[in-house]
Amino acid sequence: MKSVDILGIPFDSMTFEEAIILLESYLDEEKNHVIVTPNPEGVMQARRNPAFREALLGADLRLADGTGIVLASRFIGNAMPERVRGVDTIFALLDRLCEKNRTHTAFFLGGAPGVAEEAKAKMESRYPTLSVVGHQHGFYTPDEEPAILDELNRLQPDILLVCTGMPKAEIWAYAHRDIGVRITLCLGGTMDIMAGNVKMAPALMRKLGLEWLYRLIRQPRRFKRMLDIPRFIWAVIRHGRKR
Repeated sequence: MKSVDILGIPFDSMTFEEAIILLESYLDEEKNHVIVTPNPEGVMQARRNPAFREALLGADLRLADGTGIVLASRFIGNAMPERVRGVDTIFALLDRLCEKNRTHTAFFLGGAPGVAEEAKAKMESRYPTLSVVGHQHGFYTPDEEPAILDELNRLQPDILLVCTGMPKAEIWAYAHRDIGVRITLCLGGTMDIMAGNVKMAPALMRKLGLEWLYRLIRQPRRFKRMLDIPRFIWAVIRHGRKR
């Protein structure tokens, strides 16, 4: 599998369709596959956070979730075919499994109390072949974690969706990569989208790669985090000059 190094993080270079085919094939393997979807903000966080960087490097699949990642790959002369947006991958995978009438199980981990339950209800209604066998909000205490891991190993769901925020989700998934699931997807705020609490950016903004602007308008408190976007651009330019 071809990879493209973006500021020290090797992204798997593939089309969206290739990613879905690969994810489906993971369901046939009796091992856990950790999938991460870093964007430019995540790449910059990884440069400051060794544990996060280790988690990204240790993942089985690193998908380019940001338009900035794809543009950076073109700038350095090793272009990736397209962006593979994390939230789109889980919906496309569930769509495909449902179309094939392939039954599958999932466990939802993350979100505020009540969000995972709402996501379970809506996803099971939307996908008749999906059974969400367990769920847990993301605000559990360290003392509660062993019980959650025991439940995961007992249930052994096909898909584990971890939506506890970046980099917490990725670090957790890497630390527990030996649990009895087949796919662990670290997908940020996807749980809130599944539950209907958060709307995706308009189609045109998604097409133009401007979700970050949509989120900033709706959540001005994200401004400090968004400063990583110009830092990323400058770091890529500096890196490109040295090549």
